[in-house]
Amino acid sequence: MRRTLFLVIAACVLLVLILPMVVLNIWRTPRVSIKTAGPGIRVKMHDTGKVVVMPLEEYLVGVVAAEMPALFHEEALKAQAVAARTYTLKKLSSSVNSTHHPGADVCTDPNHCQAWLSPLAMRRRWGLVQYWSYHDKIVSAVKETDGMVATYRGKLIEPVYHSTSGGRTEASSEVWKYSFPYLQSVVCKWDKQSPRYLNTAVMTISQVAQKLNTNLGSVPAASGGAKSLLKVLERTVSGRVKTIRVGDKTYNGTEFRRLLGLSSTYIDWETDGDKITFKTKGYGHGVGLCQYGADGMARQGKSYQDILTYYYRGITVEKYD
Repeated sequence: MRRTLFLVIAACVLLVLILPMVVLNIWRTPRVSIKTAGPGIRVKMHDTGKVVVMPLEEYLVGVVAAEMPALFHEEALKAQAVAARTYTLKKLSSSVNSTHHPGADVCTDPNHCQAWLSPLAMRRRWGLVQYWSYHDKIVSAVKETDGMVATYRGKLIEPVYHSTSGGRTEASSEVWKYSFPYLQSVVCKWDKQSPRYLNTAVMTISQVAQKLNTNLGSVPAASGGAKSLLKVLERTVSGRVKTIRVGDKTYNGTEFRRLLGLSSTYIDWETDGDKITFKTKGYGHGVGLCQYGADGMARQGKSYQDILTYYYRGITVEKYD
């Protein structure tokens, strides 16, 4: 009886004290290591404002974890790793220190640089069990593309990317003021599995007016009512809204999308009384690498080189000198 009681107590001690310590130690220690040699990169943390120096490859693991779903195919993650490395090295090679993050090479604000996750943030996002498989998967993607970048005529490219193209990517000249020969519109037939492929947003006329900071009070009384409120003046080659007239004001497509909080500039709509249902395809600016398209290509057997050279026309995937 005493022996049994002793064994029960010992088992309880093991479960309560020792086992959690073992689990915690496993939780804290990565199973797959990455290269830590070489110069560090100065990263400004968006949440704290602190500048942290870390190895480039460690930084890239955090970027891939933040920018692309970890459940994606390994080749898609490799393509993302190369894009992220190219972006970072291009920043490092610039002689101009950004006014957005003085004293740092990059920041973790996705509105300015690339998003980034710490190991702790990864565990919180994925949970303890999935953290191990996802972390190892991303580390492998970074390691297996070690030093690989995307170049055009010997120079690092602007490796912009977005979530979901909606069937076709956009040329950079249609979204921004600059044009690059490798950022052209291409058909994307692999991103239909994206949860953001089709999106809807319902707003009243007054809500649209408020978001656009314009007066549309007289529109419903006018001929055609809400149907006459919006008129697309020009679409891009890919079919996205380039310029649109709302009431007596004209907006470019990206501004219109931003002000209304829509998923993309692939915009159509239906009206019902004073309500407008916006229907959009895709998610993001649509230029460059389509992430869900990359995953779809990878699942059809395409390599990360195939993916990158498809979305970035005329580039070379090579080792960085």
